[in-house]
Amino acid sequence: MAHRTVFFVSDGTGITAETFGNAILAQFEMKTRHVRLPFVDSVDKAHQAVRQINHTAELENLKPIVFTTLVNMEVLQVIQEGCKGMLLDMFGTFVNPLEEELGIKSHHRVGRFSDVSRSKEYHDRIEAINFSLAHDDGQSNRDLASAEVILVGVSRSGKTPTSLYLAMQHGLKAANYPLIPEDFERKQLPPALVPHRKKIFGLSIHPERLSEIRTERRPNSKYASLENCRHEVAEAESMMRRSDIRWLSSTNKSIEEIATTILQEIKPERLSY
Repeated sequence: MAHRTVFFVSDGTGITAETFGNAILAQFEMKTRHVRLPFVDSVDKAHQAVRQINHTAELENLKPIVFTTLVNMEVLQVIQEGCKGMLLDMFGTFVNPLEEELGIKSHHRVGRFSDVSRSKEYHDRIEAINFSLAHDDGQSNRDLASAEVILVGVSRSGKTPTSLYLAMQHGLKAANYPLIPEDFERKQLPPALVPHRKKIFGLSIHPERLSEIRTERRPNSKYASLENCRHEVAEAESMMRRSDIRWLSSTNKSIEEIATTILQEIKPERLSY
């Protein structure tokens, strides 16, 4: 099958269009070239987008696939009437039937936040990101009571990216702590975490994969040796079992899958989407 060019056209950042479009495209075994066209928020910009899409159609002699999340009807009309690609209007597909079912008109608002300076949700999200950065890798014990999730695991098991994903995607204050040899010698969790056991979730990883990751960081070191990785993983998993901490292996899971499992288990009271 010939490669297809896929456009993601939005009057906002284009992240929603690309995320939704990628989820659909993942169902098809084919190679695609992605082009994001964000901030198409005027008729002039819509005409520019149409020219780019149609030029691609002529060069490749194939219809580009075009995912749109456009709320401005004038802008959308330009795309609908002039585009030579296969147009998939995601807002039109879902918003219009919802308007009919609910009997109310949508806001037709560009992006998730119409005014970030006044959005409590946006500021909560920024606060969560700052909290997660400040509490990355056990840097700080301050205000752990405010943490909604505390991740533990051996170094390089995926704690930092998962913490940041939870903060950025869900607005959760996520701290993370490495389990280190001193903890294994004491056979106990870091003392600062003990009062917050209900918020703790553990990440583990196959020793072989851990050794590969650590070797990229510190080649030919004891830290990265397979023997040491096996020892640390075994000790960490034993500690989590003794402490009755829920945990999973991050080896073959995406950040999204890990985060979803954590949310199902921890069930924080406040969630943002």
